[in-house]
Amino acid sequence: MIIYSEPFEKKILLEMQEHYFGDMVKGVVDVAQKKIALDAEMHADLETLLLQSGSKQADLWGFNLYPEMDGDDFIEYDSLINIRPNQGNRSRSIDDPVVRDCVKEIINSLCK
Repeated sequence: MIIYSEPFEKKILLEMQEHYFGDMVKGVVDVAQKKIALDAEMHADLETLLLQSGSKQADLWGFNLYPEMDGDDFIEYDSLINIRPNQGNRSRSIDDPVVRDCVKEIINSLCK
């Protein structure tokens, strides 16, 4: 597991995808601090790592990256940690388009 707050090369994801799933890398983004944690078997592990580094739970959203894909197929907004009725998100996806766009922007700004 690793936290990125500075840009990194997309080819790193190709190496990470082999660690757990073969074609996917799980990640969690902190939308307030504009950083992401990557490379774990479960989003909850990445969430814990970010919480331990000072993130607030309300700012954390889970996603999956498919390094060999481009465009809309590169990011999947699906994670159990996204289920938070108290924030108006009742599904595994990120329902609020503003939050989803923010997550996408942060991922794309860090992953080059």
